[in-house]
Amino acid sequence: MMAAPADRPLRGILRHDEPMARHTSWRVGGPARLWYQPADLEDLAVFLRSLPAEERLVWVGLGSNLLVRDGGIDAVVIAPFGGLDALQMLDDGLIRAEAGVACNKVARFAARHGLVGAEFLAGIPGSMGGALAMNAGAFGGETWRLVAAVETIDRHGERRTRLPADFEVGYREVSGPAGEWFVAAHLRLEAGDVEGAQARIRALLERRAASQPIGEPSCGSVFRNPPGDHAARLIEACGLKGRCIGAACVSQRHANFIINTGGARAADIEALIVLVQAEVERCQGVRLEPEVRILGVAGGAGG
Repeated sequence: MMAAPADRPLRGILRHDEPMARHTSWRVGGPARLWYQPADLEDLAVFLRSLPAEERLVWVGLGSNLLVRDGGIDAVVIAPFGGLDALQMLDDGLIRAEAGVACNKVARFAARHGLVGAEFLAGIPGSMGGALAMNAGAFGGETWRLVAAVETIDRHGERRTRLPADFEVGYREVSGPAGEWFVAAHLRLEAGDVEGAQARIRALLERRAASQPIGEPSCGSVFRNPPGDHAARLIEACGLKGRCIGAACVSQRHANFIINTGGARAADIEALIVLVQAEVERCQGVRLEPEVRILGVAGGAGG
């Protein structure tokens, strides 16, 4: 257990009423009351210790699996991306990736070092912190299959190294010690061929570009795949491709994507999520569960 030195000045970026539309891949969302991007782990610890005990904290990564409502977030938002960005090889052959490192960067780093098994991370449009929190996966791979250990921090700035046995890991969900947040992952991979790993990454990205609406504002997959089926198949079977509420539309390319075609509000996206759930349950008898995290209060401009 490690605590940061006390009484140091903050070195990160602190903003009041920060528009979360700047930090979500859907490009929607009202303001965060307080937004902080730490400079590094020590700076994060100092910031956490400076907060009142009753202050609510919300952690966000690249905002690729996040819908922030139009009324914003009445809390302190901590954004590790851009600060917690260390990526290195450890002495025991593990890769250490801090929470703010983009998943695709981890995949490429591993391949360059002749390590295989992380290629699927190139298909996850988020950061390692978010991937750990939800056991993100793509193309048959899942984050926690690689995890040898994680580093966490609590609101007192104390850091711990924990093992996978300390957590319950399922499909797109992870639970563990209360009051701790992921700040780094130690990933164990197998030695392999550099060129082969890089070729697999290219192939996965080409497959993703061919089947998903890359370049359009979305959150990636909106719904979890139900056991033995695919959410996209169920949505398409109900004739919902192209269905819109306002400027939020079910993608014509991939039915499990909702895109912001320009000027959508968070309320439009959330209403479309609810509509898709209801229609799929009505015509297919399956209740789809959202994979996207929805935060904040309704309202805001136009709300």
